Amino acid sequence: MTDISIKKDEYLISTDKEKLDIDAIHEFLSTKAYWCLNIPKEKVRTAIENSFCFGVYKHERQIGFARIITDFSTIAYLGDVYILEEHRGKGISKWLIETIMNLSELQGLRRWILLTGDAHELYRKFGWEEIAAPDKWMELHNPNVYST
Repeated sequence: MTDISIKKDEYLISTDKEKLDIDAIHEFLSTKAYWCLNIPKEKVRTAIENSFCFGVYKHERQIGFARIITDFSTIAYLGDVYILEEHRGKGISKWLIETIMNLSELQGLRRWILLTGDAHELYRKFGWEEIAAPDKWMELHNPNVYST
């Protein structure tokens, strides 16, 4: 798969994993992301290695991130989406999700899934809905897996 780079004003979205700042991503996820507080850096590194990742940059500094777990054929899970607080309210998260949802390699999937506690309205703009048949879904969830 070819890496993409899309510029908008002073911002850049790139799928080049070489550009990703693992320290910055880990810092945010382990201290500010309610879904994975205290996640070890090695877990973040392994997740990135095994996912299709999108970095968001302002003047080469990483200010956002998203990753997709997918087979590029039938299903995709969107996770670890964030924009640093000081860059929110500028339409960057909308641009990031729009970029992801419009990428040719991710078209024609039977199902997309995600979990969110606070960004429902952002995702609804792109056609996301609550699960139609929650009684068919199951999970094995260990929310304290990163607790010390």
